[in-house]
Amino acid sequence: MLLIFPPLAKPCEPPAGIARLAGALQAAGKECAIVDANIEGLSFLLQSPHAPEDTWSRRAFRHLDHNLDNLCDAKFYSNYSRYQRGVLDVNRVLEQVGKSHGLSLNLANYQDERLSPLKTADLLQAADTPEANIFFPYFKPRLESLLEENNPVMVGFSLNFLSQALTTFAMVGFLKKIMPALPVVVGGGLITSWMRNPAWQNPFAGLIDHLVAGPGEQQLLSLLGEQDTVSAPSPDYQELTTKKYLAPGFILPYSASSGCYWNKCSFCPETAEGNPYTALPNEQVLLELKQLKAQTKPSLIHFLDNAISPKLMAALTEQPPGVPWYGFARADKRLADPEFCRRLKQSGCLMLKLGLESGDQGILDAMDKGIDLALVSRVLDSLKQAGIATYVYLLFGTPAESIKEAGKTLFYIAKHHEAVTFLNLAIFNMPVCSPEASNLAVHDFYEGDLSLYSDFAHPRGWNRKNIRRFLEREFKRHPAITPIIQRDPPLFTSNHASFFTARYSG
Repeated sequence: MLLIFPPLAKPCEPPAGIARLAGALQAAGKECAIVDANIEGLSFLLQSPHAPEDTWSRRAFRHLDHNLDNLCDAKFYSNYSRYQRGVLDVNRVLEQVGKSHGLSLNLANYQDERLSPLKTADLLQAADTPEANIFFPYFKPRLESLLEENNPVMVGFSLNFLSQALTTFAMVGFLKKIMPALPVVVGGGLITSWMRNPAWQNPFAGLIDHLVAGPGEQQLLSLLGEQDTVSAPSPDYQELTTKKYLAPGFILPYSASSGCYWNKCSFCPETAEGNPYTALPNEQVLLELKQLKAQTKPSLIHFLDNAISPKLMAALTEQPPGVPWYGFARADKRLADPEFCRRLKQSGCLMLKLGLESGDQGILDAMDKGIDLALVSRVLDSLKQAGIATYVYLLFGTPAESIKEAGKTLFYIAKHHEAVTFLNLAIFNMPVCSPEASNLAVHDFYEGDLSLYSDFAHPRGWNRKNIRRFLEREFKRHPAITPIIQRDPPLFTSNHASFFTARYSG
């Protein structure tokens, strides 16, 4: 079995999905090879010959290797200005390479001016003309070599982001041209979202042999003829530890659960798609982290859970993983306890990402967030006292919100600015299969039959243009908030934010 993570995604940590699949296959006695074609493909593009035309581009190309080395050095992160310049220079090289192919490329995204990942016809065209893809000079010889070396009985692709879709289909199309009988299976987050739409009808049956929604371990084993189930196998990152990811050391991505244990928030894709919550036993999580620490020697653990459960956080305080870590958490009463947060810090917690969404209690209640702003205030204070950084996520434009409630969010963040380390500002998109959409005047947001979101007539007139104006002219310019916005790592955002906390900067 050959498992591939295709371009393009942030190249700072290995793909967790194919590592988990590899662990399942190996536990069942199946041979497999895993390939992070994302980091390989990006490295190939960055080293592509190019004639820069402007001063910035010439400097960026000249210092490329030096900047790439620096991004793998923890000392580089002690000076934010140098880091920012280095990231933007590396990104400039990628932008210029993409521009020469009619693409908008950066370290976190891939946009083709001619083809859309939201249109079935365009994805099929990408598969039909793989040689037109910018990564083709990389993946053609790479896939040919992998097929010769491994002689796989099946090839699997992990498609999680829209930025990967066009290249995934180009790679699938190439495989089908040279080995039409070789079965291809595609799974991952994006495939899951498409397949969980009640209106889904598979338009790729003539190209892709199998599509997999949700966790793919058991489904993949079944496709390979394995009848016995493997209970929650440990992921295997062994083949990925030698890759030169753009981070100061190996980041270990790890999922202790899938779905969300709250799973009640209105308009949430997890709720709309009906993704069930399943969690590994804490004892297994702690054991796997110990084993993976020995295997990968990570500098940081990135918990991928939608929200780390309070019980797991308590377990981590009792048996620290011995490696700094961060992840998403709900603002619950345990995090309002300064002593618990102190123990959490001692366990290695550098940063917690908090999905606050709004600083207005009425909006939170309308979204069924299940959190109280007074409690959130105590959580922020307790985390600050403990020295744990916060990455706070805000969502503007939900149906119940107006500029009045958005102003309350501004006031709330300004009031707590000393306890808010980083901010993520997003404008609300309505999931296409959200049950709440039936009460609103909905219309197409993105052109394409595979769009995940729909636009709607805001019942309070709080449209996207007004929201953007508010964010740019008022929210971001508030003197207490501007410094928070400015310290966010460019392009890598939360994936690099932990490296600017006390553990790394001090």
